[in-house]
Amino acid sequence: VRQAMNMAINRDAIKAIVMRDQSDPTGVIMPPFVNGWTDALNEFPSYDIDAAKALMAEAGYADGFDIALNCPNDRYINDEAICQAAVGMMGQIGINVTLDARPKAQHFPFIKEGNSDFWMLGWGVPTFDSHYIFNYLLHSNIGSRGSWNPTGFSNAEVDAMIVSLESETDLAARDATIAKICEIVQAKQVHLPIHNQVLNWGMSENINFDVQPEDQPHFQFLTFN
Repeated sequence: VRQAMNMAINRDAIKAIVMRDQSDPTGVIMPPFVNGWTDALNEFPSYDIDAAKALMAEAGYADGFDIALNCPNDRYINDEAICQAAVGMMGQIGINVTLDARPKAQHFPFIKEGNSDFWMLGWGVPTFDSHYIFNYLLHSNIGSRGSWNPTGFSNAEVDAMIVSLESETDLAARDATIAKICEIVQAKQVHLPIHNQVLNWGMSENINFDVQPEDQPHFQFLTFN
């Protein structure tokens, strides 16, 4: 079913219409600037409604099913609009989605506590390495690890590889481990990645100010031309 849902998401349409071309469609949960990202990992299935319907039928859901989609309406660029688009896309393969959009102050505690079966979540990577996002989103929810993994996904091999990244200093070995983790997770379709946001800033020609990757201004670096 998750594979069918992934094929029903038209990422190019979301980019062109909802995001006005200000997004980069993706097939993996870490962005391109993060260590471990590759073009191969970033591949995502082609939009194919007929194939998705066939997968739904194969899974025993030819008539679809009902589900709620929990979404923030004040956290990400066009977050509610993206979810509205997803509702229509899921409807094409028989999945009747009810959108529950709410402020981020309500949304994130709700999903973190495991109250949702289908939700929107974005994630930043301040360390610029895939371990950071894996430790929060993919490791089994045990102690301080997997604190943002309410999916129910738990894999001992993946857990061990995530922990091993904390001490692995050989870059080639590190990248191989990251690729293996992604291979396992993508085969399970744990997440349905949509896109990476594009940062848009406007400024006067009279100032020089580098755009920061965390999308927040640091005025100590501002200079006047």
